[in-house]
Amino acid sequence: MAKIIVKEVREKKNYTLRQLTMISGVSKSTISKVENGKCSPTLDALEKIAIGLNAHITELFESDYK
Repeated sequence: MAKIIVKEVREKKNYTLRQLTMISGVSKSTISKVENGKCSPTLDALEKIAIGLNAHITELFESDYK
């Protein structure tokens, strides 16, 4: 099963939650909920987050399947 790893990618790129909110246009509460596994993001939100992190959307997922 794939796991969303927004927080790991955000921290690796040295972005604060506030910075990502400002760059992506996704609310702080939504990003926080996604990072803590409390909600699944819409594809639109995930795409905005990826663009804000200057990452490909696939980088925001971790999977046991290789």
